[in-house]
Amino acid sequence: MTADTLQPQRDPALEPEIKDPIILRVEALSLWYGEKKALKEISLKIPEKQITAFIGPSGCGKSTLLRCINRLNDLIDGVRVEGDIVFNGASIFDPRIEINALRKRIGMVFQKSNPFPKSIYENVAYGPRIQGIKRKRDLDEIVEKSLKGAALWDEVKDRLDESALGMSGGQQQRLCIARAIAVEPEVILFDEPCSALDPIATARIEELMQDLKSQYTQVIVTHNMQQASRVSDLTAFLYLGELIEYGPTERIFINPMKKQTEDYITGRFG
Repeated sequence: MTADTLQPQRDPALEPEIKDPIILRVEALSLWYGEKKALKEISLKIPEKQITAFIGPSGCGKSTLLRCINRLNDLIDGVRVEGDIVFNGASIFDPRIEINALRKRIGMVFQKSNPFPKSIYENVAYGPRIQGIKRKRDLDEIVEKSLKGAALWDEVKDRLDESALGMSGGQQQRLCIARAIAVEPEVILFDEPCSALDPIATARIEELMQDLKSQYTQVIVTHNMQQASRVSDLTAFLYLGELIEYGPTERIFINPMKKQTEDYITGRFG
């Protein structure tokens, strides 16, 4: 028996060829909520400065997996994790990792926009202030740059002192994106960011994600398969806590390798 035959065969449905620099590696990751196993030995590589989508029916584990990436599941009682997530060469579960520092580098935008009950300006300046940036001139620059990055500056530049709670839903979600990028993360996680928005606001967020690609790695959980097909470079299909298929979005949607993937995408189940 040759050494070659001893090598485990690569499953092309789960291990696509990814040539770009890899920023995140999920390695045999399992997660339990108490006795319930919600994620089952998931392994995948996420490339830098691309958009990766997690799709699948409700309860399949896609949001749980997303929240593992910046350790938000740590906040839930009874959660146990096995396996690893490697971010830029280091395990995010290393006991020496400072969680707040990790979450600065891996930002999060939630399903429901959650602006602070403060002014538009103070929402964006909040993170930089916590990091010790105090000079108004520096904060002014960060706020303007972040609001421009979130395609919001022209709409709000004359009312920065007004409450963020008076903005429309779509504007609030873009403000949350501005708040996330104000601390200069490397990765932005989006947990169904458009599910509460109308089609016009959704289109603005999708356009913004494309604009942000040159600077940030993005991972999006979406229940909207059309959205996944429009915005993402890679798509992972999860079902009952397992990774069923992962690969370039075009292949996943046009020529999936697994029947389960095809059945889900064509609406036969889920």
